Amino acid sequence: MNVSTVMDDNILSLNTISKTFVGLKAVSDVSFNVASGSLTALIGPNGAGKTTLFALISGFIKPDSGKVIYKGEDITGHPPFDNASKGLTRTFQIVQPFAGQTVLENVAVGAHLHHSKRSHALEYAQDVIEKMGLQTHTHKQSGELTIAFRKRLELAKALATKPQLILLDEVLAGLNPREIQEMIPIVKSLVNEGITVLMIEHVMQAVMNLAEKVFVLDHGSLIAEGTPVEVTQNELVIEAYLGKGTAARLKGYGAKSASLPESNDSLRSNG
Repeated sequence: MNVSTVMDDNILSLNTISKTFVGLKAVSDVSFNVASGSLTALIGPNGAGKTTLFALISGFIKPDSGKVIYKGEDITGHPPFDNASKGLTRTFQIVQPFAGQTVLENVAVGAHLHHSKRSHALEYAQDVIEKMGLQTHTHKQSGELTIAFRKRLELAKALATKPQLILLDEVLAGLNPREIQEMIPIVKSLVNEGITVLMIEHVMQAVMNLAEKVFVLDHGSLIAEGTPVEVTQNELVIEAYLGKGTAARLKGYGAKSASLPESNDSLRSNG
């Protein structure tokens, strides 16, 4: 396979991205590729730099060095609105819907990126709401939703921008096991619709079931990559993230990874 073909297969490429805050290197020379049409996970312990990396990719902060290449274009430091208009969008770990607006009005904000006419934006927003299973909440105030439906609303807002690449920041955080099981098919459906997904996630059951490839950050550096099973058996990952006891249990699951515990505090972190 020639180099140009390989490049065309990657919707996102990070080339030695770095960012320092007041002497603390939050992200250090991170490089990796995300294949078009894939579902990829980004994991790591507290303070590893995962959310900072999302902010660098999406344009909310500018890197000190390195490049963000999206669909072959250098978008390093481009503002979030420009990136969203090109099909790169993200969700946020802390869900903050637009106060005082209904679910429909919230989703229509994203739809306006490609639909200038209000009626068209509302019509498209309604389609997205139905895909997210929010149709019974269409006219509710966003503040009335449970955390599970606020998570769906956050995802719907992002989907209304018609993304080609979506960055999901802990879309499963705060959900109970049943709600996680209900959300997993929704995340899978994004890829089925041709959307590439890069997700930060700490629910390892979901990572093992969803991700084709996993990247692991620790102290701002990329320390491992591979399939979910491969990274959970990587010694650096064991030391930095999982802990020896948990890693040993994961090895025992092997091909039965879909049976991983739904909740395990040693597999969760923030940042």
